[in-house]
Amino acid sequence: MGQPLFTVLKKGLYTTFQDLGRYGYQQFGVVTSGAMDSYSSQLANILVGNARDETVLEITMLGPALRVEADAISIAVCGADLSMTVNGNIAPLWKSFVVKKGDMIQFGKPVSGTRTYLAVAGGFNAEAVLGSKSYYAKAKLGTEIKDGDILFGQVSIFRKNTGLSHHLIPSFDKEVKVRAIPGPHVNYFTEDAVKQFFSDTYQTVQGDRMGYRLKGTKPLQHKDKAEIASDAIPLGGIQVPSNGEPIVLLADRQTTGGYPRIATVISVDIYKIAQLPPGGKIRFERCSIEIAHELYKKREIFLQSLQG
Repeated sequence: MGQPLFTVLKKGLYTTFQDLGRYGYQQFGVVTSGAMDSYSSQLANILVGNARDETVLEITMLGPALRVEADAISIAVCGADLSMTVNGNIAPLWKSFVVKKGDMIQFGKPVSGTRTYLAVAGGFNAEAVLGSKSYYAKAKLGTEIKDGDILFGQVSIFRKNTGLSHHLIPSFDKEVKVRAIPGPHVNYFTEDAVKQFFSDTYQTVQGDRMGYRLKGTKPLQHKDKAEIASDAIPLGGIQVPSNGEPIVLLADRQTTGGYPRIATVISVDIYKIAQLPPGGKIRFERCSIEIAHELYKKREIFLQSLQG
């Protein structure tokens, strides 16, 4: 079971265990889950000396109240600024620091972004299901966090005062430009619809870990039918159902879907959508798969360099 780390006095709006996802089981209808903003979750783990895929707390909008139960542990919080405090004092983001037994960690008003990630040196103990500790609410996979729970972990030699330079910290804006690769079903849409998709401004009208529904100035027009044979759904796939309003599919997306996909968001830009507040705005920019690969490689090199 490990050592007690925190008592959850209040779980907040939606606080869950997440790692980098549950892969290899989509063919059986099991969703991948994992951190919505995997970039921030990996950075939090790196800053406390963990492996990048270690389990973290994903904290959404209104965060929890946690009492520290271990004598001393190193933590790092990366992602949205949710006004985190320790014992009432403003706590740093994007930097590892030590908290001690009896300390109170709380979150307040969201300042920027919607999801933040708390990593602890040594990681959290949670139920592993099909190779992942990520919690998936609809199927009750993994360990649910509730008020009054004690969160356990494996306390390791802690790293502290390790942080990112200011220019390396991503910004979380309410209006974002997101790169997307056209296809694979552009032939299901009129030419005007494809042009419109890459020129219009979309607003998030409904969203959760499964995906975000978007609304533009007018619906996207299909050439004929708005259905396809069920097809595997990638992270960032953008479906367009018969109403012509796009849906960007995210961490808890279904494994297959029967609506044509007009484009797919590149992986390095997923965090921008994951951090959008309700009513946030998106403009899509065409991107080639070659550029998407280069950007992914560049980010991987950067993350590996931080690990040392």
